[in-house]
Amino acid sequence: MAGNFLEAVELTSSGRPVLLPSEIECSLLSAVDLECEDLPNFPNLKSGILTLTTHRLLWVSDSSSQGASSAIPLASISHIFSAKKSLKSIFASPRIRFQLSVSPDGRVSNSGSGSRSVVVTVVVRGKGADLDVFLTKFWDNWRGRAWETGNADVTSGSESVSGSTSSGLYTKEGTVRMVGVSGILRKEQEMWETTDKSLQDAFQDLNALMSKAKEMVMLAEKMRQKLLSGSTSQPGAAEDEELGSKQDMQDWLLSVGIISPVTKESAGALYHQQLSRQLADFVRLPLERAGGMMNLIDIYCLFNRARGTELISPEDLLQACFLWEKFDVPVMLRKFDSGVMVIQNKSHSDEEIFARIKTLATKPDALRTGVSASDAAITLGIAPGMAKEHLLTAESKGFLCRDISPDGFRFYINLFPDIDPNNVYLVKDYGVYDTWLKVASASR
Repeated sequence: MAGNFLEAVELTSSGRPVLLPSEIECSLLSAVDLECEDLPNFPNLKSGILTLTTHRLLWVSDSSSQGASSAIPLASISHIFSAKKSLKSIFASPRIRFQLSVSPDGRVSNSGSGSRSVVVTVVVRGKGADLDVFLTKFWDNWRGRAWETGNADVTSGSESVSGSTSSGLYTKEGTVRMVGVSGILRKEQEMWETTDKSLQDAFQDLNALMSKAKEMVMLAEKMRQKLLSGSTSQPGAAEDEELGSKQDMQDWLLSVGIISPVTKESAGALYHQQLSRQLADFVRLPLERAGGMMNLIDIYCLFNRARGTELISPEDLLQACFLWEKFDVPVMLRKFDSGVMVIQNKSHSDEEIFARIKTLATKPDALRTGVSASDAAITLGIAPGMAKEHLLTAESKGFLCRDISPDGFRFYINLFPDIDPNNVYLVKDYGVYDTWLKVASASR
């Protein structure tokens, strides 16, 4: 039913809506119903989270992370009715009414040029919602018409980069047209020149920097999309060096940050819930690069860096992680026996880690001198601190034995399972115990 009237909203793996380029999240309301008496086939949108952005009203079901979702473009709203104060409104759920332009078949018109209008009612059944603040931001965003400015910026940016070509470097979806490596490099040079000029203007003084902040974020986002699109192509041998030289710049642009971070001002009572979902989306890429597990302190630093000036406290981060147990997200918080807390993918397998550690510990050099946390870190491709936790966990499972010396911890493969308790002097011609005896004899 929703598909016949409202557009569906693309959701992340944690259930948060995917925002459009230059779209900013402004306010949220919980336990919201959307009703329209003018349309009999209006979708049944009950008990969801209503998100107000600079471009749209986003309704997402709160029942699951991938539930129903609908979007109402602010451009399609022709009028917002003022809230009426009456005796009846004191006992009823708060309501916001606005007029929506639709086509003859009942579809929402993104441009606001529909042939008829219907009235949509937002019924707020949640407690503690500051409806006046939401309504004020609703009015401001609708009057601000940021979607027109964003479209103009994308269009002008494409024209400045593509020159006189009619097709332009960017498609209408915002992706980069791949028109040959030489053409892309030439147009990229033009973009860098424009970027350099914008940066010089932005850093004249603090006021100029603040006024240029939005432009800088959009510019960095365009370059990030271009580099991400370029990374999916299949470069030839002659192009490897050219593309390889851009790796440092690509890493910098990919860490440009979160354009619309969840804040207490915008999310209100839903702050920790929405922060938890945004954090789950954010840690996906860092976890992939780190092998599926990262220290909580490292995540805290990366997340605050991405949020810019909207920093969060360690308590907020920890509470956001605890809420993952209530949501269907692909990550989880884990605490080792030593007390170290990490974030890992739910698909992360300890058995796979143990198998790699056992393989390392049964090498001839490791049988003689043992394995340190640094050795395991190199093999597993993770930080030594995390490698030590894996070694201690493997010891608790009976795979390893530990030796403590002034040089630190050394871990050895556990030989006791290969020793027959009824005949401790029996040495089999196979197994780890036999290999260890041969290595020990050869080292004498």
